[in-house]
This record gives sequence, C-alpha cells and structure tokens, in this order.
Amino acid sequence: LAQDRCPADMGDQEPEDGAVPADLENGDEGAPKKRKLEKPKKADYRQRAHCNPLSDSYIEYPIAPGHVDWSQHYPEIFGVVSEEPLRPWNTSELMVKYPSEPVDPSKNAKDGKKVTMVDVGCGFGGLLVALGPLYPDKLILGMEIREQVTTYVGERILALRAEHEGKSYTNCSVLRTNVMKFLVNYFQKGQLEKMFFCFPDPHFKRKNWRRRIISEGLLSLYAYALCEGGLLYAITDVKDLFDWMYTSCKGHLLFEEVPVDEMKDDPAFKAIHNATEEGMKVLREQRPMWSCVFRRLPDPPLPL
Repeated sequence: LAQDRCPADMGDQEPEDGAVPADLENGDEGAPKKRKLEKPKKADYRQRAHCNPLSDSYIEYPIAPGHVDWSQHYPEIFGVVSEEPLRPWNTSELMVKYPSEPVDPSKNAKDGKKVTMVDVGCGFGGLLVALGPLYPDKLILGMEIREQVTTYVGERILALRAEHEGKSYTNCSVLRTNVMKFLVNYFQKGQLEKMFFCFPDPHFKRKNWRRRIISEGLLSLYAYALCEGGLLYAITDVKDLFDWMYTSCKGHLLFEEVPVDEMKDDPAFKAIHNATEEGMKVLREQRPMWSCVFRRLPDPPLPL
C-alpha cells in the first residue's frame, strides 16, 4: 500500500526519498533523539508484473540449508548488533555470498530459531507485514523473484521495524530467489509450518502452464519442506488457475483438503483474502476470488 509521509516537525523540510529524516525531538531539551527510516514509495520500485521462472537467472543460492545465516535476516531476534540496518536480500546490488562451509548451527536453523512460514511470490509484502504481528513468535520469510519488488519489501520492513523501535516486524524478512529451483537449498525437510501462494501468475497460455508455481512436480518439493500437518494456502481471482491448483493438490498423495469450516478462525486464512495488495484490489472491485487450504499428510510407508 502506498504510505503517506508524516509531516516534518517544527516546519523542518522533508528529506529526499530514501534518505534518513532529520532527528525528531522528543520534547525534552538535551534528551536523546529518535531517528526514523522513511517508508519506501511503491512507485519507485515498479517492475514488470510477470517473470519467467524457467529462464536462466544469475541468482546466488546456498549449496544447502546449513549454509544460510538467518541472523542476518532477523538480527534483533538473534541478538546481532549493527550500526546500519542489514539488507541480506540477495538482489544484484545486495548479493549474498553464501559460505562454502556450514555456518554456526545456532544461526542456520539446525539448533536455533528457524523460519517456519513462507510467502511464495510475496509481491509488495502486504501479507508478509500482516502476518508479522499475528504470529510474533514465528519467523516469516517472503520469497520473491523480482529484484525491484524485493528491494521495496525489504525497505518497507526496515521502516516498520524503525517505526516500532524494534518491537515489532523483527520476525519478518524477504529474500530474492527462484522458489521453483532453489526452495530446498534454504529449508530442511519438514521445517515449514505454513506456505502461502497468493494470486500467482496464471500463465494463461498452454505452453506456459509448466511455469505455474503450483503443479504436481512442485508439490512434491513443497511437501518435502512442509512438516506433517503443515498447511499450504492458495488463493487467486482466476477461476481456471484455481481449478488447476485445486486439482493438482487434490490429486497429490501427500496432501489432503482442509474444509473451509475448519479455517474460519484461522487468522492466516483471513489475511490471504484481505491483507495482500491483490486481494484488497479484488475486494474494492467486488470481484470473486477462490481459495483452498491443504494439509501435509505423513509420508506413506515404503513398499516391502
């Protein structure tokens, strides 16, 4: 959502976009002053709405989940102190150089805190920042393939953390990657509790259906990353795409449909309808949208 700037105190001139505003007085002479990061403008980070996930891309990725230092994404939670905000978003300007050796187990999700909720194709981060306060004890990650959009979401999260003085949104982060190719390079088997697929690219042409983010083959990858009982949420305003996603999930051996009645009190289920930018647009235009939730089943026994 576009954010309105706060008027500068005492008639001070507003800083340029992306700059740090002047110190804000707290009312006591000589007392410490607070600094705030300016919220990014979505118009400054526009990019094509669609991207071909099957094309060759020069995106850095770890060789295994143990090579990811999650303390860089959630410094307040891991107790990392830095003079400047950390921006480990893996864009071309902020490329992450993943180490060749595993990082400390307390930071790579082996022993310490770990990401358990992922918004796949998080767009401009509406769902991501809505889930943060709803699940303050969970680490939530947005994964987005578009570079400019990733940067916007990252700056948006940093601004929200600063606005709330590090007391909220510290459990949210974003990462540029290609989920169709590199998901299992980031997460261990059974690590995730929830995965969200909100208003994905429908890829209408038959020749491009293999680019759809939910398919029988990709569902096996998602089942690998989800824990038993983990939930996969999907929503779209394109009926043909919903039928495709629903049929794919319904026919997969490792997923079972969760009745809508069971989800009526689930805050995440409500959020996928009214917290994403696309969802709010659909609501404003009073158009229909279709959603479904599927639960990860236990692995079937191996044949004798």
